Amino acid sequence: MNHTLDSLPAELLYDIVSNFDPDTFHQSLLALSRAIPRSPVPTYLLFPKIHLKRGEQVFQLYCRLRNAPEDAALVQEFSFEDWTVDADIFVNLVALMPSLTYLKIFIGPNFAPEHLEEIFQKPRPQLRYLSMRFRPYVQRATYYQFLKGAYFDSTLLALSSWPSPTLLILSIVQDPLDPAIAPTNFAQPLVFFRLDPLSTLAASPMSNNLKHLRFRVPGRQVARHVHSALHSFPALHFLDLSTCNIGGHDLAQLLGHMRHVQAVVMDSCPIVSQRTDIQLDAGDPFVQWAELGEAIATAGLARAAEREKKLKAWTEAFYVRESEEDDSKKGKKAKRGRRGLATATISLRAPSPERKAKPNQELPPARVPKRNERTRILPPLPALSSLATSFPGVLTTETYDAVRAEFERGWAAGITRLRLVRARHLTSWHNGVSRVVQFAEMGSPEWKEEELFGEEGLVGLVDVKDETTFLLDIAGNGAEGTDGPARRGHDCPLLCIAGSKPDGQHVEGCGHRMGWDTYKDDI
Repeated sequence: MNHTLDSLPAELLYDIVSNFDPDTFHQSLLALSRAIPRSPVPTYLLFPKIHLKRGEQVFQLYCRLRNAPEDAALVQEFSFEDWTVDADIFVNLVALMPSLTYLKIFIGPNFAPEHLEEIFQKPRPQLRYLSMRFRPYVQRATYYQFLKGAYFDSTLLALSSWPSPTLLILSIVQDPLDPAIAPTNFAQPLVFFRLDPLSTLAASPMSNNLKHLRFRVPGRQVARHVHSALHSFPALHFLDLSTCNIGGHDLAQLLGHMRHVQAVVMDSCPIVSQRTDIQLDAGDPFVQWAELGEAIATAGLARAAEREKKLKAWTEAFYVRESEEDDSKKGKKAKRGRRGLATATISLRAPSPERKAKPNQELPPARVPKRNERTRILPPLPALSSLATSFPGVLTTETYDAVRAEFERGWAAGITRLRLVRARHLTSWHNGVSRVVQFAEMGSPEWKEEELFGEEGLVGLVDVKDETTFLLDIAGNGAEGTDGPARRGHDCPLLCIAGSKPDGQHVEGCGHRMGWDTYKDDI
């Protein structure tokens, strides 16, 4: 008996199809189904992962899925990588796919903000990966976007309105304007007009479980919008802000507020501005790298000082108001002074600053510091393990080694400063001179209280009760008989300055490679 491909059972056909090359899987499966149309070829395997490279494919897929809702429900991964498409048809196509867990979109000049608003208007509870890459540049001068106010700020607000944490990976990238892509002799359309919606997104329920964020808007100052809101991106581990206008001070401030971030990518960011080819005569051409390392290591010091200042001002205002309320209850009134005849009705002095918000008198008693009590905040330990950026100049092996050595020297100096400050707090704590508190752990009841009261009084702070909490192990060996933070070494973060090109001299396990592995691209 002669056996042909037509006579094979469905199980064997499935095994054959499972061994197709992933890069040509869809083409091979489609060709097989056409070659033996009467056989049980598992064509349903075409739908779980769909990757389109041409704009005309969008209409073809829409026509196929519009009349087959059972096939549309099978689609879990969908990516579209072309800059020209009928945006209306694309929106209708995405609406047919209710089970998406992975969505990647190239957004060219055909898209308007209303298209993305419609796509993200309804929450997608199964979506875990979302990537949007913008290239809105046009070939001819047009000011339609400016006149209409056609900016994609509303996209961030639409995502912020999702009621439950769904996304784990988010990428929002605007390609830098390149003369090879579009003319540069006139004003090109903007993607985002204001960045305040980014702060809204950072504190929204949708971001509660977000672990990887890539947000690139060339030349824009985005750092403060990332961390200004309370509990911004509380679960974030990986952060890529390449091409944005972020300096070394901005980075240190961001890490002070977002103590949980472990890997940062800052390609084409001015975190270090000096160039060795013009600084050799200065005697120390890499000093800014040492300053950067020290600033990152001491980011917790600046954050603790900022919070202490806020706590002191709040405490003074609280007891002043309490005294005023006591006086009013006792019927005491301030005496009215006599107003002189020559009192001026106008003043040439600068106007006084706006009155600060009154402290919340309904705060739980445990969160109100005692009168005249000296309270110090223990600076948190650095958590950053990887910093990836690009070197502002010609990079050689010798330069690479010199930069890394300076960065490590600055880091060591910063850790030493941190250790000394924590040691002084330990002495004050032992002697009863001051009360020492520390930032509450993420997710703890004290941490959650901040969502109700904000940073008022001692909200979000907990008392230090163990001496080992103050200790800092620089070498990484841990002090004998200690555990917890004292047993964690604080090695210098892995520094990679090879830039965004995959063929550069990248350090093994650097932030660049982490980003490529996570987002499955090399931009």
